[in-house]
Amino acid sequence: MPSVPGFDRITFDPNVMGGRACIRGMRITVSLILNLVANGMSIEEIVEAYPDLEPEDVRQALRYAAWLAEESIHALEPSTV
Repeated sequence: MPSVPGFDRITFDPNVMGGRACIRGMRITVSLILNLVANGMSIEEIVEAYPDLEPEDVRQALRYAAWLAEESIHALEPSTV
């Protein structure tokens, strides 16, 4: 299963959840974890609700989302047309 360097718990498999980012090949997506956190669940509550998860899975999902959301603004150079 392919993963992103530095994110060994985030995996992609076209046969699991349509290739979306999942946790360790399980059918638990990064987006599910982000939604749970966004709706107020703590890491402990998430692990309790999804016993196959470990706290580091949740932390890495959050770090992965932060990495994806990094923004860079580049000034465009004027056109010489």
